[in-house]
Amino acid sequence: MSWPARLPWIPPGAPPDAFPDPRTALRRPNGLLAAGGDLEPARLLEAYRRGIFPWFGADEPILWWSPDPRAVILPDRLHIPRRLARRLRSGHFSASVDQAFPEVIRQCAETRRESGTWLTPEMIAAYTRLHQQGVAHSVESWLDGRLAGGVYGLAIGGLFFGESMVSLLPDGSKVALVMLAALARELGIGLIDCQVPNPHLQRLGATLMPRDEFLQRVGQAVQQPPLQRLQPRPAQPLPLHP
Repeated sequence: MSWPARLPWIPPGAPPDAFPDPRTALRRPNGLLAAGGDLEPARLLEAYRRGIFPWFGADEPILWWSPDPRAVILPDRLHIPRRLARRLRSGHFSASVDQAFPEVIRQCAETRRESGTWLTPEMIAAYTRLHQQGVAHSVESWLDGRLAGGVYGLAIGGLFFGESMVSLLPDGSKVALVMLAALARELGIGLIDCQVPNPHLQRLGATLMPRDEFLQRVGQAVQQPPLQRLQPRPAQPLPLHP
């Protein structure tokens, strides 16, 4: 990818909150805000609290994004197609939290590489550090005891920032997302950030939210503690959406 020569640059050693206003992000490519900086936990947390996330290729500097509109899922409005609901009721699927974070993020990296994008070793190390600090989490799906898929992201206040998801078996990522939405409802998390839309997420109820509205929601949600923190959970039967 090429980027504009006048793109704001975050120099080494800049404070963790040294980001431009996300409302100044470019329209083309949609949401590109700045380059540079690092992936230290303090900077990543400041980025997400401002509605910004990193995404860059193996041969690029760190690039920071805040697209308009933003793809989001409201947990109460998750759509479970009838075929998926039947599979969930079969009893063969279960779901867990933080039981296979390294494997989920590794498989996400493999999937992205095959699709032409990149989850770099630097990114994997950064989110693993956040996982060790209790901020980044994975939700895993299991089919008859075999890892079927998962989603990982950051839980901050009343918001879950989804980063990536993967299916290792049919419907694996969908099942993980169903569990994530159920956990969000349980914990008082009112919004799941999906960053950018894709048909897979839209079929499950993802909608587009104008950036201004999203940033307002983020500003409020990250200040509000959830009813309880997202904690590790062993594999358990999947709760269906009411």
